[in-house]
Amino acid sequence: MKRVVLLVVFLQFFCSCLFAQVFEPYMPEAEMPDVVKVLPAPPQDPSSEFDRDIMRYMWGKQQRRDPARLEMAVRDAIWSMDTTLVILGEHFGLKISKEETPAIYEVLTRGITTIENIRFRPKAHYFRIRPFAYFKEPSIFPQDDEWLSGEGSYPSGHTIRAWACALLMAQINPASAEAVFARAWLSGESRVISGCHWQSDVDASRPVAGIGFSRLQSSEKFLYDMARAQAEFRRLKNAGKSLK
Repeated sequence: MKRVVLLVVFLQFFCSCLFAQVFEPYMPEAEMPDVVKVLPAPPQDPSSEFDRDIMRYMWGKQQRRDPARLEMAVRDAIWSMDTTLVILGEHFGLKISKEETPAIYEVLTRGITTIENIRFRPKAHYFRIRPFAYFKEPSIFPQDDEWLSGEGSYPSGHTIRAWACALLMAQINPASAEAVFARAWLSGESRVISGCHWQSDVDASRPVAGIGFSRLQSSEKFLYDMARAQAEFRRLKNAGKSLK
């Protein structure tokens, strides 16, 4: 447990150095679908759906007792594009970096940015209270609780980012689909474990990422960059490059 606490402190500092990451989207947020018109409203309190959210919040607190799972949740919470690419990249088939895989890096960073921007309108529209604030308990990141409370909980931006990354990685390397989606699924569960999101926030985020991914396919620049990324992947794999 001490190791996990030290990791949290380190990552809080690490994250503050990475928030400046900015990547150009393939299209502005205004051209992305308005998912407020698609999503159902988050569960009301009281309701059977909200009862499930409460049960899953309690489940998440139990998961924190497992140091390995807590450490994963801490790592998944880092709002850094490069960290997301490392986490999902462990299951992709190649080590991804701006220097060694420039075409893959560009289409992933710009593609994910385009897709995840879809979250802003529903977050502002519903402005749902976060679980830790509802229960008046700290999340696993108490240092961030104040500013997180000022942003809506529905849907989960972290889950959208992880699911978008998996969608794009599977488009580049279809053979990696099972592994990258399995890891992205765990990233969504990490948000419940952290106490920062309700289960229904996470559940809504995966189709939201799919909607953004579908819209992204209409961008000619994206399709051109995706073709370059696929060719780069084939070339590097044929040359024997891998994570090993």
